[in-house]
Formats: sequence, structure tokens, C-alpha cells
Amino acid sequence: MWLLSGRCRSRARLDGKTAVVTGANCGVGKETALDFVRRGARVIMACRDMKKAEDAAADIRLQTKGSEGAGMVEVVQLDLASLASVRKCAQHLLDTQTRIHILVNNAGVCFYPKAVTEDGFEMHMAVNHFGHFLLTCLLLPRIIRSGTARIVIVASSFHYVAKRIHFEDLHWEKRQYSAFKSFAESKLANVLISAELARRLKGTQVSTYSLHPGLVASEAARYMDTTWFRGAQWFHDKVLARFIKTPEQGAQTSIHCAVCEETAYDTGLYYRDCKISSCKSLVNDTVLLQKFWEESAHLVGLGDWNPFTAEDTGILPQEIITVRL
Repeated sequence: MWLLSGRCRSRARLDGKTAVVTGANCGVGKETALDFVRRGARVIMACRDMKKAEDAAADIRLQTKGSEGAGMVEVVQLDLASLASVRKCAQHLLDTQTRIHILVNNAGVCFYPKAVTEDGFEMHMAVNHFGHFLLTCLLLPRIIRSGTARIVIVASSFHYVAKRIHFEDLHWEKRQYSAFKSFAESKLANVLISAELARRLKGTQVSTYSLHPGLVASEAARYMDTTWFRGAQWFHDKVLARFIKTPEQGAQTSIHCAVCEETAYDTGLYYRDCKISSCKSLVNDTVLLQKFWEESAHLVGLGDWNPFTAEDTGILPQEIITVRL
């Protein structure tokens, strides 16, 4: 257990608020969802594995049963490795949620063996960046209409490892694959997109945040035997896990960014242990940020549709629904 972990001290309530948390069936995501329910929020857990998600939701209901002012939790299916699933999830949320006040892009894969999704994306970039990017864009008109809102992106200090965005080889078709570097590049993408989101949302009541949750004892190690060395997962689970953050501790910075009154308008910044922290200087390159945003929008099939000016009709444009890359 990491004794120096930052902790969200805010007592802010979320009564009447709706929060969407991706990857909320375990670890940091589940702890984030649990905290929001305790604060009175309606929480939608967007997860790939529905059985695990339903079990997690049932556990959250059990833990908050009888708690005064507790909110509610429900589950929706979301496979971030599939753009079709992202579009289906977004449409479901637009059909069922009149307001979305908090979006926590928490789900992710870590040190995954080389794999390509049905859309032709390398797995780290697909799940950690492109899936969340599309989901965020599709929900943006509703989020903007909701008034004061926050978008929280769980990144990682591993983003420092990435030297740049390889526009010429985003999906590792030309380079020798490295699960370590691929993960790092996807986390750099998270930090850059949060900064660009903040710039494009200027003038609205929506704030964005990216963050490092810390080294957390979670399921992130399940691929390490394949991509690191045999026995790496055992070392993580039996040795390292005793000295790093618990999921509850790892969730604190996500919660802080989502609820703390003091962070309400500190948009586009990077956080660590519930405090503003430094991140890679590439976030100051506005030309890079704009280029990466436009390339991402093109690759996920947004075309000319602009989520910042689009009317919130509750119906996704037909060209977005039917696109197949």
C-alpha cells in the first residue's frame, strides 16, 4: 500500500448528476463509480464484459445499500476496440440520458501483445485513444448542453516515454513492435487530446483533465508474461502489489478531477496525486494538437461533422453510424 498517495478531500455531492465511467467493472474504474454513487450520482458503467460489469454493479449496490443520499448505478455495453460498438453505446446513452455531467475515460489496455482491431488499429491506440476519442466526440453535444460538466481522461506518466506521435505509423505497421512504447504513445495521445479538448471547448462550461493514477495493483499485469518476461505477472501480483497503490487509492485523482470545486475551471491540465503536475512539453505545441485532433477525427470517421457546433438532436448523423473503415 502506497502511504504517500494523494487523496480527494472534497465533500462535494453529485445529486442529480449523471456520470459515465468506462471500464468500471474493476480496479480504478469501479472505485471511481462507487465514490460517485456514494455522492448521489446516477452512474453508467460502460464496460466490455457485461457479466463482470453486472457483478461489479451489484457489489456497488450492496456497498451503498442503506446509505443516505446514495445514487444509482446501471450498466451499458462498450467495446472500445470496436468503433461500431462505440457508436452503438453512444446512441444508447443519447437515447437514455438527458444530461451527462461527468465522463471518465478510464478503461484501457496495458502492455498488450501486438494485435490489430477490426478497424485496422493497433490495440493500445484503439482502446486507449481512438475508442475514447470517438465516444467523447459523439457525446459532446449532450455534454455541452448539460451545462457545467467535466471530461476526465486517465492517462499515465508512461506518456513521457513516447518521443512523439508517429503520424506515419500510428499502428506499428512499419516499426518493430514494442508493447511498452505502444502503451506510452497511447497515453501521450490521452494527454494531448485533453489539452486540445480544453482549447476547443473554450467558452463553454465543460472542463477537461488528464491524469496519472499512479502505479496501481490491478489487472494491468495480465499480459506482462507475454510482453515483458515470464514471471512478470507473478512478481506484480505477489510482490510489487504490496508496495504500490490499491485501486481505491488509484481512483483518488480521477475523483478529485471530477468533483473538486477547486479544479472546476482548471481545464486542460495534467494531475498526479490530486495535484496539478507537469507533463510532456508537446502539449504546448498547438500545431501538433490540432493536427492530431484532425487526424483522429478522420480515422474514426467523423468526416465534416463538428461535435462542438453540432445540435444536440439525440440522433447520430447517418454518415457516422454507417461508416466502416
